[in-house]
Amino acid sequence: MITATSTLKILLIEDNLAEARLLKEFIKLTKSQNFSLVHVQRLQDGINQLNSEKYDVILLDLTLPDSQGLVSIPQLLQQNPSNPIIVLTNTNDEELAIEAVRQGAQDYLVKRHINPDTLVRSVRYAIERKQFLEQLHQVNQTLATKVEGKTTELLKSQEINQLKSEFVSMLSHDIRNPLNTILLAAGLLQKHNEGLTNDPDINYLQLIRSAIKNVSNLLDEASLIGKSDSGKLFYESQTLNLEKLCYELVEQSQLAAQEKQLCLIFTSSEHCFEFVGDEILLTHIIANLLNNAIKYAIPGGTVLFELIKQEKTVILKFQDQGIGITEADQKQLFQPFHRGQNVGIIPGSGLGLTIVKQCVIAHGGEITVDSQVGVGSTFTVTLPINI
Repeated sequence: MITATSTLKILLIEDNLAEARLLKEFIKLTKSQNFSLVHVQRLQDGINQLNSEKYDVILLDLTLPDSQGLVSIPQLLQQNPSNPIIVLTNTNDEELAIEAVRQGAQDYLVKRHINPDTLVRSVRYAIERKQFLEQLHQVNQTLATKVEGKTTELLKSQEINQLKSEFVSMLSHDIRNPLNTILLAAGLLQKHNEGLTNDPDINYLQLIRSAIKNVSNLLDEASLIGKSDSGKLFYESQTLNLEKLCYELVEQSQLAAQEKQLCLIFTSSEHCFEFVGDEILLTHIIANLLNNAIKYAIPGGTVLFELIKQEKTVILKFQDQGIGITEADQKQLFQPFHRGQNVGIIPGSGLGLTIVKQCVIAHGGEITVDSQVGVGSTFTVTLPINI
């Protein structure tokens, strides 16, 4: 930063002694700034000066005994890139001025137009502009370094997510095989002993089959999370009857609702309308939110599922009269493995809502929650109609 009390060192490269003396006189007449001026007549002498001392600014004549025109500028900048250069010339040539700036000069002065004020103003401007450009260059370098670092982190993260996805898929495959064998064996034993209705082993076999299905569902959820993290959550669009799909999933959930003495109600604003989406991902959205509404509902209450068709969107709304979700938990609700503080012993992996959100995002939609502890929760999924 230039101050009025600081002394600015000027290197004047000018072979015309009369013009050099005039510039020195202008410097002496300046009262607003302290200057120290060194004068040389050849470009090489100027380069030698830059080797031995530091200067704040260079005044450069374009007609020298050992250099002609703008070729002097890159030679001086090669010696010291941080030195601002003011070009001095006898002609008012705008194209030459523009080219001088392109070559690295900070300003351009026509000798016959120079006076003490214009000279001081040009010197101060050249120094400040050069400092600003250097600061800008440094900021750009810093940003480039940060971007490179973030890019490296992103690539590592993608690589890690890819490895996670492959590991989860391999683990899911390896675990599912023995689970299927156990499930088949339990089914055969239950079928063999189904006539023995009083045998307590029948209940044990049912528990085994139920536990195996729960583990299988957990593997499905973990696999979907892995695919989502690695960018492999495939979206395959097809035209389907969304209302029919909702009815089917509601029917599958009726038994769980009846076990909790819940009234499960499904309503649709329009019948048999076509919707373009991924049936598998839509099934995950609807089934997860329905199951959650039933799971966290208070026995004897009502679960309401609404399908609302609008002009450009379709809305899936799931409302329960359940335990509700605290404001703090709502902020982290869609994070993997996060479960509310008030869920108690209600079972769950904490992956369901994470999967739901990824499936919603794959459809270009959004999901919101409105909840109050002890009153209930409403999850609203809004999906675009792409027909």
